[in-house]
Amino acid sequence: MTLNTTTHRNSGTRRRGRRVLPTLAILGATLLTGCQPVTQSLSIGDMASAYNREIWWMSIWAIALSIIIFIGVSYALFYTVQKFREDRHDAPPAQFHGNNKLETILVAVPVVIVILLSVLTVKSMAVLNPTPNQATKIDVLAKQFWWNFAYPEVTSDAGGVVTNGNEMIMPTKEAVALTITSGDVIHGFWAPNIGGQRAAMPSVKKTWQVDNDRAGVYQGNCSQLCGASHANMRYKVIALDQDRYNTTLAAMKAYRAPEPAPGSAEARGYTLFMQGKASTGATSCAACHRVQGTPAAGVQGPDLSFFGTRRTLGAGMWEAMTDAQWTDAKAAEELHAWIKHSPLVKPGSLMPTYDGSEYMVKGKMVKGGTLTDAEIDDIAAYLRSLKLPEEADYWKGTPVQGAPNGGTQ
Repeated sequence: MTLNTTTHRNSGTRRRGRRVLPTLAILGATLLTGCQPVTQSLSIGDMASAYNREIWWMSIWAIALSIIIFIGVSYALFYTVQKFREDRHDAPPAQFHGNNKLETILVAVPVVIVILLSVLTVKSMAVLNPTPNQATKIDVLAKQFWWNFAYPEVTSDAGGVVTNGNEMIMPTKEAVALTITSGDVIHGFWAPNIGGQRAAMPSVKKTWQVDNDRAGVYQGNCSQLCGASHANMRYKVIALDQDRYNTTLAAMKAYRAPEPAPGSAEARGYTLFMQGKASTGATSCAACHRVQGTPAAGVQGPDLSFFGTRRTLGAGMWEAMTDAQWTDAKAAEELHAWIKHSPLVKPGSLMPTYDGSEYMVKGKMVKGGTLTDAEIDDIAAYLRSLKLPEEADYWKGTPVQGAPNGGTQ
């Protein structure tokens, strides 16, 4: 199965009237020029995952028994049709009602097969369902239409638990205990290369284990129809060797957002991010997003603490798969368009607009605030500055598994 992880699904506009046409034209052109298609295959048969290996061997038994049943039933059918053909027998066929031997066989064989499959299933469940005490713990929160990954055992030096939006970092060669829940509707967590899929349900927390023995970047998706941008609700799983994983988590723990130089674009962006612009009705980003080591502690949107290190935007709608990341010209255009009018380019996005257009909030159209293109670029500059140290860049040198070129980032 192959998935295009950067295909754009424009929803059309949520605005009404003639003013929307120029905006559509500009943003449409921006998104098309910024598109960098990347295909990444997904595999439920990835034998680097112990979870998948267990399911595979259980499936072998189920497939083998299915083949035996098919052959047995087919043989009985063709044997009966051939032996009792009408042109070979004038007398009525003999009745076998009350044939205890035959009836016993017809009952016993399915019962034995069902018992065998049940035993194999229970055995696999006993292996896969419990999570070892030493497993790495990650809390997964699904919301329309993005993911947040928290590390409950890692408390930031700046306060609060370490979290990351839309990119899950996990160690290789050991079990990872995922505790999954939803903040709104039912979603489905599914990254086939590291294990099976599980439902993310509101007010319910379920823990299960996943794993992978091979370092790499893997694709994850929402597998439960959850609204207008279900198909745009993606995430990446970055599996790192233990030493790199420990280095990355240590850097995340010690991370504090850098203080921008006075008068710089980053400083102007920081002010807008934290305070918004009351004179034009532009709400602050900090009201919904968290940035570790700053007053921004919002929980309505993904954690942006390490945005400059991340290479995905809009829950995987776009990918900055270059060493330049979001400083690349095309990627910068994508980021600008996203900040300016997120609901236009991602149906159902709850992020406010900053071009003065309307967007939907709880079923009602709300007029967004206004920021100039220069001010939006300042916010983008601030976001790009939120980077982990180079040695903790979990993308760098990590192979994208299933990519056509099999390259590293």
